[in-house]
Amino acid sequence: MAAVAPATRTETDSLGSKEIPSDAYWGIHTLRAAENFPITKRPISVYPELIVALAMVKQASARANKEIGALDPEKADLIDAAAQKVIDGEFHDEFIVGVIQGGAGTSTNMNANEVITNIALELAGREKGDYGFLSPIDHTNRSQSTNDVYPTAVKIGLSLSLRSMLDELDHLRVAFLAKAREFHDVLKVGRTQLQDAVPMTLGQEFHGFATTLGYDHQRLTENASLMFEINMGATAIGTGITTHPAYAGKVNHHLREITGLQLNTATDLVEATSDTGSFMSFSASLKRNAMKLSKICNDLRLLSSGPQAGLGEINLPAMQAGSSIMPGKVNPVIPEVVNQVAFAVAGSDVTVTMASEAGQLQLNAFEPVIAHSIFQSITWMRQAMWTLRVNCVDGITANRDRLGAMVGSSVGVITALTPFIGYAASAALAKTALLTNRNVADLVVEAGLMSPDEVAKQLSPARLSGLEAITAAIPVIPSKDVDAGA
Repeated sequence: MAAVAPATRTETDSLGSKEIPSDAYWGIHTLRAAENFPITKRPISVYPELIVALAMVKQASARANKEIGALDPEKADLIDAAAQKVIDGEFHDEFIVGVIQGGAGTSTNMNANEVITNIALELAGREKGDYGFLSPIDHTNRSQSTNDVYPTAVKIGLSLSLRSMLDELDHLRVAFLAKAREFHDVLKVGRTQLQDAVPMTLGQEFHGFATTLGYDHQRLTENASLMFEINMGATAIGTGITTHPAYAGKVNHHLREITGLQLNTATDLVEATSDTGSFMSFSASLKRNAMKLSKICNDLRLLSSGPQAGLGEINLPAMQAGSSIMPGKVNPVIPEVVNQVAFAVAGSDVTVTMASEAGQLQLNAFEPVIAHSIFQSITWMRQAMWTLRVNCVDGITANRDRLGAMVGSSVGVITALTPFIGYAASAALAKTALLTNRNVADLVVEAGLMSPDEVAKQLSPARLSGLEAITAAIPVIPSKDVDAGA
């Protein structure tokens, strides 16, 4: 009869011993953290880029330690190979500590140390927990401290995560550009302070949405580069205690090679170990993007309002029934969910700000909530942009007849004729149009101020929207006044 493998293994730390499931790649430090921080019920594995980044740091450290003679080549190669498996997407479900945790990220670092060590032990043909041969602390964590591993991994993880968000942001920008081209000739009334202003095209409005998203792409990219300064080699507080003098340079070299990022070792490791300024700057740029995206969604909801008793200028795709009591009602659910994501991003930015300020002396103990807040913002923003593009923007249509009718009856078009008929006459005709609800062009012709052809020319969509410059000589403004009742 075959022997039954034990259900648990015993591991010991400075506080005592605990039974660990025999099939778990994590160990006693991870278990204690899981017991101590049952806060969010969300493990760090919800952010796969963070797990990959942790493995990249461990891999780079193993290579640096091997190069400087701080780690036996066999052990270094085992750690290297084990870390690569995590980088490739394996064993992520073994990263079980909560995203919110005390200890400045020590639990996350130890979760990585234990998982990678036990993977390495299996690669060596040994049992999990055989730390006499390969230790999570003495070997996998050699020349390191949580205080340089954790912030470095967070910065790398955020940089990796941002790539996919920026791709989605650009896809959304292009989607708005496509609508700008589709609506390039659709004249509408522009508005300021929710009041009728002057004509523009719907294409110009959507082009503005695309442009502002392009600017956000630039700002996010610029602020992300601030996170390329790392503090590997700082160990506990920045003095580099327990490390070889060549370690910092070597580990940075290998991290650059592994990540493809232009990482640089901070010139002042004491300052870099306690500083979270780059996280604040990056979080602020995320908030900026979220707020501008939310404003765009506000505009989409307003422009599509009605459809009968609102503006009703555009139609958003009908995605689901809007009411359990009102038949036929369809709500702008996609812009609404993006608005809510934006609110959450703004709240996360406040959290990052407060956590950054709360740091004391040589370390900020609150980097876990900073990391969670920013990773969550990136993740939610990426998904929000996707659903806005696919489930809303791509399917937007214009109510051309309604838009044309509103432009024709809008007194705002009179502004385009003021160079030809004067401000006083324009004001009088605007008053008449408001009182009678008559077409402005007809009133101008009836007053004998311009010919029908000239009015049509100056009120063409190209002229009204500024897409075509006025090239004709502006005539002398007639001196006669126009009676408001004309």
